[in-house]
Amino acid sequence: MPKKLQRKLPAPTQSAVAVASAGGGAKPREGGGLFASKKVTPRVLAEFTSQLAVLLNAGIPITKSLRILEGQLPPGPMKRIAGSLLEDVEGGTSLSEAMQKHELVFDALYTNMVRAGEAGGVQEEILNRLSGFLAQSESIKSRVKGALAYPAAILTVAGGVLMLVFAFVIPKFKSVFESMGQKGSLHWTTETVIAIGEHMQVWWWSYLLAVVLLIALHRLLLARVFGYRSFMHKVALKMPLFGTLVHKSLVARFARTFGTLIQSGVPHLEALDILEASTRNVHMKSAVSRVQSSIREGAGFAVPMGESRMFDDIVVNMVDVGEQTGELDRMLAKVADRYEGEVDRTVETTFKLIEPIILVVMAVAVGFIVFALFMPLLTMMQTLRK
Repeated sequence: MPKKLQRKLPAPTQSAVAVASAGGGAKPREGGGLFASKKVTPRVLAEFTSQLAVLLNAGIPITKSLRILEGQLPPGPMKRIAGSLLEDVEGGTSLSEAMQKHELVFDALYTNMVRAGEAGGVQEEILNRLSGFLAQSESIKSRVKGALAYPAAILTVAGGVLMLVFAFVIPKFKSVFESMGQKGSLHWTTETVIAIGEHMQVWWWSYLLAVVLLIALHRLLLARVFGYRSFMHKVALKMPLFGTLVHKSLVARFARTFGTLIQSGVPHLEALDILEASTRNVHMKSAVSRVQSSIREGAGFAVPMGESRMFDDIVVNMVDVGEQTGELDRMLAKVADRYEGEVDRTVETTFKLIEPIILVVMAVAVGFIVFALFMPLLTMMQTLRK
């Protein structure tokens, strides 16, 4: 198993050990409270998987392990799901089949890995690997989201502040300039700023409504119109700075997911099916589909991966070598390690570049407003000197 997937799993909590030693008696099942989350977060799922792996590794049967976890989980959706899994497994259903009933929490990748573990009799090892995969996947996803969210948040706040200044502060300067006798001799920059301010003072709500409608339309088109989705995914891959980050994260996720599935005993074609279903980017999905078609026809991985232009020569050659030597999972793990490292470096570089760019843009905007508002004062002072 790749070193990156191996991590020290947390030991069961004292409450779990106490329940196990007492014969596995579970607390009464509780529903989620008023403020309980309605969604199982990746972190909660990773912790659940890790704890289940620890209990199974200790030799505790699956039903007793699920009862222990249900007893110690806080009220919420994960507690209810653990109770549902326990009921199904006690009724004779396999764990993977029980998990398929909760597909919003346990996706195809998760259930197929659990099924492979059940078939091979290595369920605890598969859960260990799955727990590491979930943690690694969530880590890289959060880094990419953080890199994309930071400039968006800064620009949103800055835009909101500028809107407030234009709508509620700048229009007041008009009466000041008129009282100073500057009504007909204002500089063009001053007139422009005041005109924008007066317009926004009346129509500010239309700008907010337009933003909301654009976001809603964008989401609707992404969900319903394939051509728009393909175009936006292409734009995401071609964006300066962020395009490289998105591309590398897609390749890293492909390699990590595919390698983990193969290492867990999932057949290549089934693993590619799972990858295609779980990939959101249209162009990466198309690349996976190309590879899938090639494997069905009895060909290899390298040619369709190279033709897709989603994978560089290093990745294609490493996969080709792995396929020829029978160590495809190990090569994919190396590719994932390499690209995850590059994602970290790209995030760091992006932060270093984006901060001064945002500062320069804001400085220019604020400088223009200040210049426009002080021009009448400078003009008046020059007139008085004469």
